[in-house]
Amino acid sequence: MSKQLGKSFVSSNLNLNLKQLLDRKYRQLVVAFSVAVCIILLRSVGMFQSLELAGLDHFFRLRPTEQPEERMTIVAIDEDSLRRVGSWPIPDGVIAQLLKKLQVYQPRAIGLDIYRDLAVNPGHQELLNVYSSMPNLIGIQLLTERTNTRVLAPLKLNPQQVGFNNLLYDIDGKVRRNLLYLHMNNQHYESFALKLALRYLQAENISPKKATENPDYLSLGKAVFIPFRGNDGGYVRTDDKGYQILANFPKPSCYKKSGEFCSFRQISMSDVLDGKVPISWIRDRIVLIGSTAPSLQDFAFIPYSGQMLGTSKPVAGIELQAYFISELISSALEGRPLLKVWPKFWEYLWILGWSYLGSAIIWQIKSFSKSIPRVLLSLLILSLSSYLAFLAGWWFPLIPGILTFSSASIWMIFHIAYMQEELKRSKEFLHQVINSIPDPIFVKNEKHQWIVLNEAYCQFIGYPDSLLLEKSYYEFFPRHEADVFRQQDDLVFSLKKPRENEEEFTDATGQTHLIATKRSLHKDAAGNFFLVGVIRDITQRKLMEEELRRTADELFRSNTELKLKEDHLRYLAYHDPLTGLSNRKFFVEQFYESLLWSQNNDLLLGLLFIDLDGFKQINDTLGHDMGDRLLVIVAQRLNNCLRGSDTVSRLGGDEFTVILRAIPDVQIAARVAEKILASIMEPIVLSGYATKISASIGISIYPINSQDAEILIQQADAAMYRAKHLGKNRYELT
Repeated sequence: MSKQLGKSFVSSNLNLNLKQLLDRKYRQLVVAFSVAVCIILLRSVGMFQSLELAGLDHFFRLRPTEQPEERMTIVAIDEDSLRRVGSWPIPDGVIAQLLKKLQVYQPRAIGLDIYRDLAVNPGHQELLNVYSSMPNLIGIQLLTERTNTRVLAPLKLNPQQVGFNNLLYDIDGKVRRNLLYLHMNNQHYESFALKLALRYLQAENISPKKATENPDYLSLGKAVFIPFRGNDGGYVRTDDKGYQILANFPKPSCYKKSGEFCSFRQISMSDVLDGKVPISWIRDRIVLIGSTAPSLQDFAFIPYSGQMLGTSKPVAGIELQAYFISELISSALEGRPLLKVWPKFWEYLWILGWSYLGSAIIWQIKSFSKSIPRVLLSLLILSLSSYLAFLAGWWFPLIPGILTFSSASIWMIFHIAYMQEELKRSKEFLHQVINSIPDPIFVKNEKHQWIVLNEAYCQFIGYPDSLLLEKSYYEFFPRHEADVFRQQDDLVFSLKKPRENEEEFTDATGQTHLIATKRSLHKDAAGNFFLVGVIRDITQRKLMEEELRRTADELFRSNTELKLKEDHLRYLAYHDPLTGLSNRKFFVEQFYESLLWSQNNDLLLGLLFIDLDGFKQINDTLGHDMGDRLLVIVAQRLNNCLRGSDTVSRLGGDEFTVILRAIPDVQIAARVAEKILASIMEPIVLSGYATKISASIGISIYPINSQDAEILIQQADAAMYRAKHLGKNRYELT
């Protein structure tokens, strides 16, 4: 249908211009059409692409600031943090410690914008353990067509918790598009920013769906994300791989008092590790971890980077991800406008209109100098209207309009009488048709004013048509309802496609109904657009659906509580409540499993029995509370002496065991014992006094000493008692 309309438009314009060539009175039309065609052709080969992108950037910099973004906090890996760690890449142990400290504050989601496809010891196993305990953690990977330039996902992190780096660079090196989805090698991927946004919105019961008006579009809460195409707006043959959208970067208010440009709340990694972060900055928010250190060169240019004077200032990659996430969440929750473009047909019509306006001004006044005020006023109107449209989420072709502004006034003058007459006839015809239909029906013009209403609609709303005609929603409905109606009308007018939506509706008596409204767009012979809406009352149906939903929610909450209780009981059954170490039951199970694994893989396994020397004296002199504190410190030191694959347990009292898996020889077990003895001997401060304690250790080795689990345990226990008899603070081999 649109192709036929386009062909009809081109054909009628050609016939009109042939007549204009024969009549000097219409010369301005020939000039306007010729200039517009030339500019459109130059634009189609990319002559103005850089200018249009620069103009869009200027609108971004001029836009007013928005409310501060309270849903996100950036944990910045700055230069001070790097100096504290002392190396790059940051060891896995530091990352694990950082994640655990953040998780204590219960963030809604954590985004780790650091490539971790290789183990960076020490602490790799600890990081893997953290991965498995944090379902709200999202990692990042780099996807490219060439496998040798890819960066894989973090090791052992659930693939469902990994998003790809979604940076797309324009011809000038700036990022203005957000890549949400990518299909590569028969696999479907989600971007890092989208995964974090969806994780946040999950708590709001918002999930991605197919849009009602087009199943190929992504619908998320109040937003419908229209995919970017290679020639949208000022772009020319740009790579539109995957599911891209034009990024409508937010401009949150600055937290800094200096007034310099800033984006989102930040805290350094060092402050987090030191526990200096306010809980309110983390709890129930998205926490983004990434580099802001200049030495790491993780920066990108965005529309806000440019300046009228001076050099452009890039933003850190983690800040860019924050912009993407903020836009997605604000659009889904608050209906914040997304950046959209007109179809090419309407862009060309816009360019032709301004071209005609310029030629008409010169033709009427017949003097360029006298026409300057009108020219400047037209340029101001063009710029201001484009800017206001930008604030509403539309990217108008500003630069082509400025280059060819010349047309709309006289074209509108010649057509206004015809359009009004056609509008009158259309209204009369529509009124006759819809009055015969029992469903409430309304017809609106592009100004969102009722122009035709049937009797069923007037009875439903409770006002006569004489009071409603030529009025808008805001004069009869509560503002929040009128905003929804207006938004749905705007979508139909902008997308030019039918749309059905469920809404709240308050009639003249104050009674609120739930209605389903199907809107469609129609155009008469003069080009006037009409929005026709048909209403159905679905109040009773929605009440039943709400009752079913509440029942389902209650069942879900009950199941969740049972699962949490089950997990807690399992933890208590296998762990020592004082030290947090595994208990005797867990030790026995792990020891038998470790023996079986060692047998299957033909590897040595070491068992250490550890008993503290003089612990009873500390209990008697300092009290049992101090004794418990000492046991907790000893347990921490034992953990620090071992690998991630080893297991340390508390059997009871001051007795501990250690399982050393996959050791190459007996001397390794001896060295571990020496390390443990040295660690335990370090002074311990209790009640202001430095206390020292030692330990006796017995060691048995599978299969050298025995292949039987009980015998190995007995041998290690006996060796431990032998170490005590031989002077304590030592180890003995079986």
